[in-house]
Amino acid sequence: MKFIVSSAALLKQLQMLQGVLASSNTLPILDNFLFEIDGKQLTLTASDLETTITASMAVEAKDKGSVAIPARLLLDTLKAFPEQPLTFSIDNKSHGIEINSDQGKYKMTGFSGSEFPKSPKLDHPSTFSLPAGTLATAINKTIFATGNDDLRPVMSGIFFELNDEGVRFVATDAHKLVRYSRTDVKADKNASFIVPKKPLNLLKSSLSSTNSDVKVEFNENNASFSFDNTVVVCRLIDGKYPNYEAVIPKVNPNKLTIDRSTFLSSIRRVSIFSNKTTHQVRLGINGSEMAISAEDLDFANEANERLTCNYEGESITIGFNSRFLTDMLANIESENVVLEMSAPNRAGILLPADPAEHGEDVLMLVMPVMLNN
Repeated sequence: MKFIVSSAALLKQLQMLQGVLASSNTLPILDNFLFEIDGKQLTLTASDLETTITASMAVEAKDKGSVAIPARLLLDTLKAFPEQPLTFSIDNKSHGIEINSDQGKYKMTGFSGSEFPKSPKLDHPSTFSLPAGTLATAINKTIFATGNDDLRPVMSGIFFELNDEGVRFVATDAHKLVRYSRTDVKADKNASFIVPKKPLNLLKSSLSSTNSDVKVEFNENNASFSFDNTVVVCRLIDGKYPNYEAVIPKVNPNKLTIDRSTFLSSIRRVSIFSNKTTHQVRLGINGSEMAISAEDLDFANEANERLTCNYEGESITIGFNSRFLTDMLANIESENVVLEMSAPNRAGILLPADPAEHGEDVLMLVMPVMLNN
């Protein structure tokens, strides 16, 4: 089996695939990339059994066949080449691989392509499509709020909720929650599923370089995301997602409107002086002034700042984890933000104050921390 391919084009595709590779695999074959030649098309696959990503590209070839090539060795080799055509010659019996370049020749040993696990096929899937940019934005705005608790795996992914009114993406770790909705994307029937973090992070980096639509297919166990020449297939998280609507307070009489970047910068500065375990910052809001403070009693560190704001409601003093607030403020694009509160022990709601992009709606919720007066 023989084919000729551009070193830079091959490296670019393999770097996209390498995010799937696990540091320790149960099956040694998963430390390889699967190369499949059919006609003038090369199909590349990487998998960790939970997530499989496939990309195809045009090459010069006459043969048909497959081989598994050691991923780390191949990536390191390709990174060391300037842009040039490389000729791969593969011995179908011994799986020996010889790469010929302008500079010389390089030999490595691969494995039979038949040993590589097959990508799961989705039986009778449901389907919907959405623009790549919309999906990338949805992942960016929600993935930071997912949890890492092994005891609650349903919270370690993003909840996709579809109906004929639109699509919702929800993420929560029980301390913070993000609900991102799109009314400009419709699904034929009501459905919901939970996608793990790893394939979403892979999608996030791949979607930035495309303007096409993403075709999403899913059944009870798996989901697949196809765009351009790339397909990401992943196993869904099994379980019931918590009733997130129940934790969003509906009546919030206290409303603070403030410049987002000013608020974010202030919290970043003040939080340097907060307790390193709780990361607690205190917001004291009265009239058109907000006092932001933090202290670390163990080291006698403290910081205080005052900001002007628009505020409707009763005076309130409330504490939040500064990390959660900075994550949320960094993921809102609006110039001004609204923080809605009802009481110091109830969740705060963070919303963009400016009109959103057409069809877009984002709501972020952050649980307060108890103030130690």
